[in-house]
Amino acid sequence: MKVDVNGRTFEEEPRPGQCLRTYLRERGWFGVKKGCDQGDCGACTVHVDGRPVHSCLYPAFRADGHRVTTVEGLASPDGELHPVQQKFLDAQGFQCGFCTAGFLMTTAALDEDKLADLPRAFKGNLCRCTGYRAIEDAVRGVKNVEAPAPGESVGRSLPAPAGPQVVTGTARYTFDIDVPGVLHMKLLRSPHAHARILAIDTSAALRVPGVQAVFTHHDAPERHFSTARHEHPEEDPDDTRVLDDTVRYAGQRVAAVVADSEASAEEGCRRIEVTYEELPAVLDPEEAMRPGAPVVHDKDAGAARISRPQNNVVGEAHGEIGDVEAGFAEADVVYEETFRTQRVQHASLETHGAVAWIDENGRLTVRTSSQTPFLTRRALCALYDLPEEQVRVVAGRVGGGFGGKQEMLVEDIVALAVLKLRKPVKLEYTRAEQFYGATTRHPFTIRVKAGARRDGTLTALQLRVVANTGAYGNHGPAVMFHSVGESMAVYRAAHKQVDAYSVYTHTVPAGAFRGYGLGQVLFAVESALDELARRLGLDPLEFKARNIIGPDEPMLTPGGHEEDLHIASYGLDQCLSIVRRAQSQPGEPAPEGWLLGEGAALAMIATGPPGGHLADAKATLLSDGTFDLAVGTAEFGNGTTTVHKQIAAGELATTVDRITIRQSDTDVVRHDTGAFASTGTVVAGKATLRAARALAGQLLDFAAAHLGVARADCRLAEEAVLHPGGRLLLKEVYAASRAVGLELAADGHFGGTPRSVAFNAHWFRVAVDPGTGEIRILRSVHAADAGKVMNPMQCRGQVEGGVAQALGATLFERVLLDERGAVDTAAFRRYRLPQYADVPRTEVHFMETADAIGPLGAKSMSESPFNPVAPALANALRDATGVRFTEVPLLRDRVWWELALRSDRRRPPGSP
Repeated sequence: MKVDVNGRTFEEEPRPGQCLRTYLRERGWFGVKKGCDQGDCGACTVHVDGRPVHSCLYPAFRADGHRVTTVEGLASPDGELHPVQQKFLDAQGFQCGFCTAGFLMTTAALDEDKLADLPRAFKGNLCRCTGYRAIEDAVRGVKNVEAPAPGESVGRSLPAPAGPQVVTGTARYTFDIDVPGVLHMKLLRSPHAHARILAIDTSAALRVPGVQAVFTHHDAPERHFSTARHEHPEEDPDDTRVLDDTVRYAGQRVAAVVADSEASAEEGCRRIEVTYEELPAVLDPEEAMRPGAPVVHDKDAGAARISRPQNNVVGEAHGEIGDVEAGFAEADVVYEETFRTQRVQHASLETHGAVAWIDENGRLTVRTSSQTPFLTRRALCALYDLPEEQVRVVAGRVGGGFGGKQEMLVEDIVALAVLKLRKPVKLEYTRAEQFYGATTRHPFTIRVKAGARRDGTLTALQLRVVANTGAYGNHGPAVMFHSVGESMAVYRAAHKQVDAYSVYTHTVPAGAFRGYGLGQVLFAVESALDELARRLGLDPLEFKARNIIGPDEPMLTPGGHEEDLHIASYGLDQCLSIVRRAQSQPGEPAPEGWLLGEGAALAMIATGPPGGHLADAKATLLSDGTFDLAVGTAEFGNGTTTVHKQIAAGELATTVDRITIRQSDTDVVRHDTGAFASTGTVVAGKATLRAARALAGQLLDFAAAHLGVARADCRLAEEAVLHPGGRLLLKEVYAASRAVGLELAADGHFGGTPRSVAFNAHWFRVAVDPGTGEIRILRSVHAADAGKVMNPMQCRGQVEGGVAQALGATLFERVLLDERGAVDTAAFRRYRLPQYADVPRTEVHFMETADAIGPLGAKSMSESPFNPVAPALANALRDATGVRFTEVPLLRDRVWWELALRSDRRRPPGSP
């Protein structure tokens, strides 16, 4: 074996059956990523003699005698970037960046013919973050980044600090490090939806060469916890054990094998003999609530914080404003319908995983792909009775999250092994495990009843909501409560009622997902109000505009008003104006024989979770006159690293390149709740603002005292303090302060309350082929009220990515279960993600508002674009076809079937 990799020769023989991807990574080429290991995502793309291949499918031995180039080898030997790398930097053609190396390698090999047909050229590459527009910009040579300016960073499209590392393959994600002596963990999972483990025989597994240990429920702590990560753990039921003697869904982990290699660990799993007593299972949430249904968790309701365990109800909400029956009696038209949404996988290209070890000081150190390093540390300490100072949790660059990594799904079992063995251990989910061993979006069933008078006044709104939380209640109650909050509060109605249930079933657990339940209920509410308007003979947008709350009105839901939630800026009227303008403009005609329709939907979302969300930051002057910024929140493509540097640079009158940022490390800063619930800018950003502003004040105070001048006569500049006598360089300020024993550093904190709300509206023009059910999006327009936009380029990318992900969930994504409750779509080729060819270009418009609560007027914009997409598309489909579709995804066969049924109903009797 002799292979040239990026100009270096390697002669080590590959293992039998080894693919080129693992061969390259084992030799330090970490730019080659694992996204699927089935040739579906393209994250592992490399060149073999200049030809792009998916290295996960390419046998390593076939590289013998060939020249292999990875993303690290694209640049010239003197470090000059390849033209494609420079284009991706200029366009910022990435967000989390996990897929970027694959796109770079594919793009670098395209000839002119393939460049002219990007949908075909990129059919083997997936991106879950960007929505593909930024990638197309990169390929076409569009420059989106702006140059930094001292003190004028906020509001500019500045590039991501890690951009150069992303495009050169040197950005370090969770497993892009070499841990000497690391052992590998694999998990044995249950084949049954519900069973009791009577016996586990691990003796044959322990005889497999290389197997170091096997862990079962006998080795796990007895205490229960929730995998969900929230600032207040009591928001979630304590219903989970690290390893349990009862399994509650097909795919639940039963045992963990730790070995010298993944192959040995896998063989060890195969050798474990488990004796199960199969138990009755319930897969449907309505059946689960009926008397006599199998009980998923026979636990004490109070101790476990489960509402009614005997009825499988983990959480519920009931409330009424006014009298809904009187409200319906007042109405001239009443519409009632049941809507359903499906399971969706987060499908972040970096799967869940962690590697942990005992450091030189005897501390447990966990490196993990997590949105919540601080909350994960807290949970590990509680599980294993460890003081916080004995545990360090670090998140490297995270390859996508979308709420799926607001969980502790791997860190607990890895920590168990490390604490037992005192050796480093690694667990990395396969793509299949990501489908059946992680979490999904909650499937919802929503019964909506709405009434209105002829003049378009909404009189009553009633919801019955059933959310299927799966076998465990992580996020279940919180998602349910949130789903019936802003979805009802955005509309003015004298009479409202809600009955909502979060229900256990013996299926894969659901969890946090972009929108956090709000998108599911908005699909129902926005569709129902659209239909109600049509039955009243009113324009649906005008009907909704008459009934939305104004900027000074209370946000009322049957669940009660949250006192810390305010409309601190109002851009919903502007959002609707954008939609009206789109409606009035002529558009592309539908193909001959196709049906044409338009539809819109709106959404409101709180800019953070209730009950507080904590963030700390620290800004420090360094010896060379630059600054260090330490923040706790994680970067996973959300762009918060860029925004935090922009905020700090603005306050410190400097440029972003003079600020070094450290983040996502429990050793770096005080507590941070985590990067979820759209808090990266509005909460952690406010902590950064306060830290930077306080440091700026310290710099001016010290410089004035040191110079003997009035503070009012001093001001900060890029590298100095300006004063009447000239310039005092910041490195001189540092030296002078240290000479008197003073460190110029400041902390910033924000508790996440009070909170504001953000608004969004989406509009589609679509064409529908009645002969095939195909939906073709002719135009897509999104209006976003993000307050003061910190970074227009990044914020636009967040909107586009949210819309693309929502389109996948609306048109074709669905996690299917078989008759046993096992996931039947455990691969990308069985679970269709939006590809380049699937995603239309969305016109993004930002409203002109400035929030009174958010930092410098900013509001959140990472989750909210997802929410109005499904109802807007469903409303456009209704406009085109006359059929109200009440279930997503809007699959072509479903659309064709409904149109065929309608055609049959209209056909005269006896006609062919």
